[in-house]
Amino acid sequence: MSLFRNIKFPIQDLLGKYPVVAVTGPRQSGKTTMLKTEFPDYRYVNLENPDMRSYAEKDPNGFLAEFDKFVIFDEAQRVPHLFSYIQSIVDDSGIMGQFILSGSQNFHLMQSITQSLAGRVAIFKLFPFDNNEMKSAGWLNEDDFLYSLVKGFYPAIYDRGIPSKTFYANYVQTYIQRDVTELINIRNMRLFQNFLALCATRAGQLLNLNALANECGITQPTAKAWLSALENSYIVYQLYPYYKNFSKRIVKTPKLYFYDSGLLCYLLKITDEKQLRTHSLKGCLFENMMIAEYIKQMSHKNVVDDLWFWRDSSGNEVDFLIENDKGFRIVEFKASMTVMPDMFKGMEKFQQLSGWKDLDKALVYGGNDRQNRTAGKVIPWKEFGVE
Repeated sequence: MSLFRNIKFPIQDLLGKYPVVAVTGPRQSGKTTMLKTEFPDYRYVNLENPDMRSYAEKDPNGFLAEFDKFVIFDEAQRVPHLFSYIQSIVDDSGIMGQFILSGSQNFHLMQSITQSLAGRVAIFKLFPFDNNEMKSAGWLNEDDFLYSLVKGFYPAIYDRGIPSKTFYANYVQTYIQRDVTELINIRNMRLFQNFLALCATRAGQLLNLNALANECGITQPTAKAWLSALENSYIVYQLYPYYKNFSKRIVKTPKLYFYDSGLLCYLLKITDEKQLRTHSLKGCLFENMMIAEYIKQMSHKNVVDDLWFWRDSSGNEVDFLIENDKGFRIVEFKASMTVMPDMFKGMEKFQQLSGWKDLDKALVYGGNDRQNRTAGKVIPWKEFGVE
């Protein structure tokens, strides 16, 4: 099944404004399928192919002369010096949308782009399915968020019918370990696997790198390097705190999240939604899924919002802060299907301390009914996203 991806429209728009478009994102998120399906007029070339890669490395001018004007180079970071030759071609031709570059290794791809193609390239990120894409394919269980939370959002789980546990077991061994070892030298893979599992136990929580390193039995610099490699492979990300000056006692430590809740559940050994219903981490996992959902929609629509969380030293907290040209929005996430008045107290405290009267406040919860309350909007989990 060829699923429509929302990122198609912003890519099409900027293909007419930039000579090069780059599409990055985690492995197996559907980049190759999307590019082949949505841009059939482009010649597709996979630089994972040893023969193609060897040709491009040894004779870049001859290699590039083989193709017509419009080409997709997949896993383009495999041949970094090719970018300088592409720069010369697009500068001479002046043709917009001439090349689409795709890659799963964010660090190497971005390094090559900044060195050779700065100002000439529009950059996009394609993640696993967002809820809107899942709805359009009929794959979203709109009555129970736990189903999707555990199953995950990678395309192969749905369009190839691969069981989640099988997919993620192979994903960790085949892709995560490969990408990370290309970025840093890991001598003890078992220790790294333990580190990855410990990161999962801290999803949605303040990141204490020293404690994480100590529990894993590694140094703090090693933990920092491993975490950075996981970020560059689109496995985890850090959400930073909002600390404007209206309160001096603000937490300034980031929170750790995973881009895909299915991978997170696999690492936590949660295999079905029944197990999750009474799990102690249910609230953190719901928060992780919802923040990842917003980031996926933001990337797929090519929207750039500033995102934070807020917490003070007294324990007052708001899960998610969104700032864009429409204003400022604060969001609280609750896995419960029942809305209680005290669920708004963190947002009320933030409004009180900030003095901002016109705040857009939203409670995103595990139920299905949208409500407008005095304390803020109540939004069902399946309707939350970029507005």
